[in-house]
Amino acid sequence: MSISTVLIAVLLQSVALSAIMAGAWIVQQKSGNSGWVDTIWTFGLGLVGVIAAFAPNGFSEAGSRQVLVATMVSLWALRLGVHIANRSLRITDDPRYAELIRGWGADASRQMFWLLQKQALVTIPLAASMLLAAHNPAAELRPQDWLGVAVFLMAIAGAALADHQLRRFRASPAIRGKVCDAGLWRWSRHPNYFFEWLGWIAYPLIAIDITGGYPLGWVAIAGPICMYWLLRHVSGVPPLEEHMLRSRGDAYRRYQARTSAFFPLPQRTTYGDASQ
Repeated sequence: MSISTVLIAVLLQSVALSAIMAGAWIVQQKSGNSGWVDTIWTFGLGLVGVIAAFAPNGFSEAGSRQVLVATMVSLWALRLGVHIANRSLRITDDPRYAELIRGWGADASRQMFWLLQKQALVTIPLAASMLLAAHNPAAELRPQDWLGVAVFLMAIAGAALADHQLRRFRASPAIRGKVCDAGLWRWSRHPNYFFEWLGWIAYPLIAIDITGGYPLGWVAIAGPICMYWLLRHVSGVPPLEEHMLRSRGDAYRRYQARTSAFFPLPQRTTYGDASQ
């Protein structure tokens, strides 16, 4: 793909993402449950990614790499989207968004709309990384592509396992007031977020051509960089940590002191910095 073609494709992705998040805002306003925002975002980004993978010639003329990337995007969106949808059915509101809405007061509707438009904006690098991976012009699938697939499958499996372990913990009547500190959650306070981020590394692995034949492929690195920033510093870890401190108090502070925030690491035996 030429630079001009990529720019046009990214512009179309941007318009689509903006429309999707406007739709998410309408659903949130009508239902009163902001949990549906992330469900719509996931399925919406998945749809944008699949369309971008097959554009402009469609499925019938798609190459093996386009089919591979479209399959990866579909699996990611299906797993995460169904997981978030199931969670949204069990709650009345997402505590992260709910806290923001309370703080906004009478201006909450307008502020929520623009927050979701900002979310669409920062999603552009993610959609672009899918596009660039699918359209790497290398004729055959390379070992590097299969490495990307291996990283992606590891990420999907890790995120699913983390979600399963947390569901099993919450299902126990003996856990009220306690913090999940078993399995992957013993290594990271947010292993689901870590594996979600890890999966985005797969797209640059597929997009990049180290021989220099596809310079645009390097732009796909923006995807995992953006996702790390969002999860670690914006909409993932910080608001959830604040919610857990309000609901679990000292038990969560002790968990923070001994457990890495993001990257899986052995627990500390003495309390110290919990900023990893």
